[in-house]
Amino acid sequence: MKNWLFNRFRLVVGIVVLVILTSVVSVAWKLITIKTKPTKLEAPATAEKKTVAPKKRIDPVLVLPENEWVDSTLKSLSIEQKIGQLFMVATFSNRDEAHYRYIDRLINEFHIGGLIFFQGGPLGQAQLTNRYQSISNIPLFIGIDGEWGLGMRLDSTISFPKQMVLGSIQDDELVYRMGSDIAKQCARLGIHINFAPVSDINSNPANPVIGIRSFGEDRENVTRKAIAYMKGLQHNRVIATAKHFPGHGDTDADSHFTLPVLGHSAEQMKETDLYPYRHMIADSLMGVLSGHLYIPALDNTPNLASSLSEKVITGLLRKDLGFRGLVFTDAMNMKGVLKTGRAAEVNLKALVAGNDVLLYPESIGETVAKIKDAINQRIISEKIIDDKVKRILQAKYWAGLSRYKPVDTTNLYTDLNNESSKELYRELCEASVTVVKNDNGILPIGSVTDLKMASVSMGEGSSSSFQRMLSIYKPTRAFTFYDGPSSQEQITEMLGYLESYNTVVVDVHGISSNPRRNYGITTGMTDFVGQLKQQGKKVILCLFGTPYSIQYFPETDALICASQDGRDQQEIVPQIIFGALESQGRLPVSVLGYKSGSGVSTKSVNRIAFGTPESVGMDGLMLKKIDQIATAAVDDRVFPGCEVLVARRGKIIYEKQFGGLNYRTAERVTPETIYDLASLTKVSATLQAIMLLYDRQQIDLDAKASIYLPELSGTSKQNFTVRDLLLHRSGMISFYPSLWERTKTSAGGLLPEYYSSKADTSYYLQVAPKLFAKGALRDSVWKWVVQSPMNNRKERAGYGYLYSDLGFLTLQKIVEKVTGQPLDIFVSSNIYEPLGLSYLGFNPLRRFSEKQIAPTEQDYRFRGQLLQGTVHDQMAAVVGGVSGHAGLFGTARDLAVLFQMNLWKGNYGGTKFYQPATVPLFSRVYDESHHRGLGWDKTPLDGNSSYVSAQASVNSFGHTGFTGTMVWVDPEEDLVFVFLSNRVNPDPENTNITTQRTRRKIQDVVYSSLIERKSEVH
Repeated sequence: MKNWLFNRFRLVVGIVVLVILTSVVSVAWKLITIKTKPTKLEAPATAEKKTVAPKKRIDPVLVLPENEWVDSTLKSLSIEQKIGQLFMVATFSNRDEAHYRYIDRLINEFHIGGLIFFQGGPLGQAQLTNRYQSISNIPLFIGIDGEWGLGMRLDSTISFPKQMVLGSIQDDELVYRMGSDIAKQCARLGIHINFAPVSDINSNPANPVIGIRSFGEDRENVTRKAIAYMKGLQHNRVIATAKHFPGHGDTDADSHFTLPVLGHSAEQMKETDLYPYRHMIADSLMGVLSGHLYIPALDNTPNLASSLSEKVITGLLRKDLGFRGLVFTDAMNMKGVLKTGRAAEVNLKALVAGNDVLLYPESIGETVAKIKDAINQRIISEKIIDDKVKRILQAKYWAGLSRYKPVDTTNLYTDLNNESSKELYRELCEASVTVVKNDNGILPIGSVTDLKMASVSMGEGSSSSFQRMLSIYKPTRAFTFYDGPSSQEQITEMLGYLESYNTVVVDVHGISSNPRRNYGITTGMTDFVGQLKQQGKKVILCLFGTPYSIQYFPETDALICASQDGRDQQEIVPQIIFGALESQGRLPVSVLGYKSGSGVSTKSVNRIAFGTPESVGMDGLMLKKIDQIATAAVDDRVFPGCEVLVARRGKIIYEKQFGGLNYRTAERVTPETIYDLASLTKVSATLQAIMLLYDRQQIDLDAKASIYLPELSGTSKQNFTVRDLLLHRSGMISFYPSLWERTKTSAGGLLPEYYSSKADTSYYLQVAPKLFAKGALRDSVWKWVVQSPMNNRKERAGYGYLYSDLGFLTLQKIVEKVTGQPLDIFVSSNIYEPLGLSYLGFNPLRRFSEKQIAPTEQDYRFRGQLLQGTVHDQMAAVVGGVSGHAGLFGTARDLAVLFQMNLWKGNYGGTKFYQPATVPLFSRVYDESHHRGLGWDKTPLDGNSSYVSAQASVNSFGHTGFTGTMVWVDPEEDLVFVFLSNRVNPDPENTNITTQRTRRKIQDVVYSSLIERKSEVH
């Protein structure tokens, strides 16, 4: 009896203890599952260093909606129609009619549920989509494998950067915006599923198939980027599909050709490969694509692809990770899965394993029969088929297929290639460039005055885009190894060419994604870089390809990795080198001692950059109206050709050339075309020198000019001040034809005592291409200016306003007297060269071929020849082409840099040219009635101008030139506007540019394109 009671007591105590332990375990389990489950539609918080995996499974996140349409449609389907929904067949829009009829037959005969489009074009795909949808009883799922956008598969569409490029970006919002943009393009083309993002962690640098398709090797970075991409797609009603589950990142074989083996342990899989999938599933992921991999730790059945494993798909993905979305197989035509059996057999295995949709299946008819037999033999139940089909229909309902509408092909190309998408691509490229190394802060390059720089481009696909952009910031000698050096002799020869340079930029192109071929890097390339560094040069190495290529190169002073090659990247990297753009990128992988996440942030140093209109709040489509105005002007012979440049917020966002150099030949205007700037000389040379001397306290604006020029004392010009000259209130006449008329004979010929057709030690002032004047003529002209009569606008307080070229010629003399240097040398050494300007200067024939210079007048009145490369203005010509009022030549880009510096109040490239108050002081209004600043032209208060837009702010300033030129700066809108033409060719009497108000019309478009201003108006 005692034993019985004792045993009963022990049993009761045991039961109580068991109940208590069960309760404790239950509470603990709830806490664990709550902690590991992120909120729906929110990015997961940064995980701890070691994530605690759930012991069994995660509670499912329901992503597919219940709906009456789904249930009623499912009930209406026959078994054949249900089976058909499980197939997503590959199709192409660049094939022949036989292929299209084959797809028609599959839809009609087998009731297939979807199509995945591969190569072709957008219009053809849209038309075929409409055709196929029209014959399908149930709307078809349309998918695309567009990891980097539609351009991955279709011509005439946008390709965004590959995922490893995106892995360098620090701002995940940019990746979200890319996903959103891709989704909108998909929707525009009737696509409901994008088989992206690749969510594999590329922990094996030798991976032959994932590589640059992955966001990188860091699980946190991969997860954040994958979720951002996923949300961008799904927030715009396109199903995202994470791939290649359970993880293809650490394989050394390509599943397109064989069955890769992944030797990770189960714990490694949980901690690394499954990490992104777990977080994406716990968030809102709607699609998973199962990879064809052999992973013994998950299922050791010999040669069984994980995509065919019930343990992996149903057990791990469905039950343990709680995934309730659609599971797609990877392409079922891949050798990695077909090596394990016949097509129909492996297709059935994939469905039995738990996949919902067979992607790119082969032997469809045989597979349908196989599935029906399997149902009859109870290998797979019809209930399981129904569950799969219901998920498919739920996803179709979510994607809007219950209200299907055909694709509208109107403006399709335009919609798929919109300006905002192009701007986003540019932003992604800019944000991804990584400065890996920056010894002694060599980047960004500040002052270019003492910089002797050359560039060497190496590798297949070497492009001049990179070297051209370098030369915009600093004239750079460019060399090219088209395939890289192939011998030591070639290296030695190149080193000889580079001997006189202290800095060499080496840009490497043609970098492949193939690790087995060293990514295309040759020993010649690496030897050249090493020997270049041994010579003591500062070497800036720029790699346009996978960061894995870094491992083959020796140490350099600076290392930049762009991760991808293209025109945008080649234009962005030089801007980072010179500080026009910042660099914020980080390495997405570890290589050569640099850990994943390595990188150096560099800052901008106030240099003009290049961008898109949308990047600075302007409407690119609106700006295209400039094209129409300029083209019409060329057709109407307003001028032979022109160039228009617009910069805003420090970026050149519009730069186009129209027409030719003249009406006789086919020579076109280019960005390097040099124009005679005429009176732009006043503000681009003389005024810049005056402001510099004012800053240095070497001139007093209110001092009489005669203080600096004693020869004016005792003349009618002894009392006007420097300020009077700048305001055109000195009393000097506008121009003085006598300066050149007195050098002619009474019959109109040229006096031999002044001119010769050949240059020599006496006749060295070039007046025209084939005409030279005596050097003494320059002094005679100044003497005649001093003796010139005054105008008749004398007032009580002085002289009234009269625009005067002679006044600026006098300012030139003041500059030269104070500095002890000719004007051209002073502005070149103090302003143009430090700014890195290549073309701006006087007497361009000394540096450039006449073929690069736009001609002006066919001069029958004075010089008897076509003026090309020598100044059009007669007064400037007789003094040898250097005058304070005319004589300057240049390009639109050089002017943009100069006037951007003025807009930035004298600060440019890390150099302070003027004090911050100087340009505002000179550019404010001093004479409202004549809209003048100190040297600057201003906007008329009544808006009545033939060249300035009435929308320009009252604080704007600029100038025009007789030859058909104009610059205008608007601080209120952060705008620089440059217009260059040679409207005086061949006849200066052509005034259509003024009567038709061409410059004003173009500037009106610029102001109308300001998005912020438009939103305020409307």
